[in-house]
Amino acid sequence: MDIKPRPNHAVYIKTLRMMTPEQRLNVAFDLSEFSRNLFRQGLKEQFPNLNDVEFHALYLERLKQCYNNNY
Repeated sequence: MDIKPRPNHAVYIKTLRMMTPEQRLNVAFDLSEFSRNLFRQGLKEQFPNLNDVEFHALYLERLKQCYNNNY
């Protein structure tokens, strides 16, 4: 299995280690919000004709598929 080179990984880890726990948590929240917005934007581009109610239902359905429900 080929692993993609990550030349900045050491810098990233060093930066995280210099942060306080609160700062790291805020970064995680920011990344989560960014991911949700990117996901929503992608859906809007794929389904531009849906009204708000239909779009929200689609968003929730697709989001549900992202979670592993194999308990």
